[in-house]
Amino acid sequence: MGFDIKRSISLYSYQDEYYDKKLDLEGCLRETAKTGATGVELLAEQMIRRFPLPIEDEAFREQWFGWLKKYNLEPSCYDAFLENHIYDNRTLTLKEQVKMMERDLHLASLLGFPVIRTLVSTPMDVIEGSLEYAEKVGVKIGLEVHAPFSLNSGWADGYLEMIHRTGTKYFGFIPDMGIFCKNIPDVVRDKARRHGASEECIKIVDDAYAKRIEKGFVKIKYDLDLGKANMEYRMANGMKEMMDAVQAAGGGPADMEYAGSSFTYSWSEPQDIIDNIDYIFHTHAKFYNMHEDYTETAVAIPEVVEAFKKAGYKGYLSSEYEGGEHLRADMEVDSIEQVRRHQEALRRAIEG
Repeated sequence: MGFDIKRSISLYSYQDEYYDKKLDLEGCLRETAKTGATGVELLAEQMIRRFPLPIEDEAFREQWFGWLKKYNLEPSCYDAFLENHIYDNRTLTLKEQVKMMERDLHLASLLGFPVIRTLVSTPMDVIEGSLEYAEKVGVKIGLEVHAPFSLNSGWADGYLEMIHRTGTKYFGFIPDMGIFCKNIPDVVRDKARRHGASEECIKIVDDAYAKRIEKGFVKIKYDLDLGKANMEYRMANGMKEMMDAVQAAGGGPADMEYAGSSFTYSWSEPQDIIDNIDYIFHTHAKFYNMHEDYTETAVAIPEVVEAFKKAGYKGYLSSEYEGGEHLRADMEVDSIEQVRRHQEALRRAIEG
């Protein structure tokens, strides 16, 4: 089966340089183009000042499309956030939440994006209530499959039922490659060491993670109460036993933090990609630390890319650097170099 895998970069990856004013929006696009990527993923609320007003301005859109032409880029995905707790005394009504989703679909269409990313916290009835408008403006809604969630699970089955019931072609999944972690990221482990974690406790946590992979993760269930579902998932995957062992080894705050953070990562079989390829609109190629030899010690890049190739994927793999959050309190972050290395690793895996 033929594939057409293209490379994109989420501008979220450059957040440190953007925040430190080393890069502006155009600078982020320029750095994206330097890597050889052809797609750009945008968090408009992060990188467009006075959001959402400028997007409605024709002059801003002319500038935006001018930059894309200048750097030979095309829009790949628009990242949206459903803020349903903007009032202190109540949650937004269903009608208000659908209205917000429709706003983001409208803004994405104005900037030329074919897909918007919505978070797992977006209620299913909000998604279903937005499908008619999504079709009207020609923008698909992709639900991010972020660890600890997974495809081929009871959680995903709930959304697949809705897809089949409605017959929609405008809702699907955006897998995040953080669900394909063979190890806890080394930058997380190194941070724990800097903050005082002991080698004994680190080994307890690492061994527990390895056992979860060996046994197979118990997958998270579909539940409107995400907090409840997440805690049940953690307990089913041995959280209590691991925490008890860390505590018995004299674990302090840094040890307990490292132990808790280990549930931020998970391992799914790459076969999940092949099984669900018809419903995958875009992909977050999450990564945490690219070494000089273009290896990532946590995310199984070659295995996952090979699954996309076997599935005949026609879409973007979008670099999403998330290692900086484990560094910036202690040292300078070089997102530009990290993304460059990651794009080269993707290129090798796609072309190899």
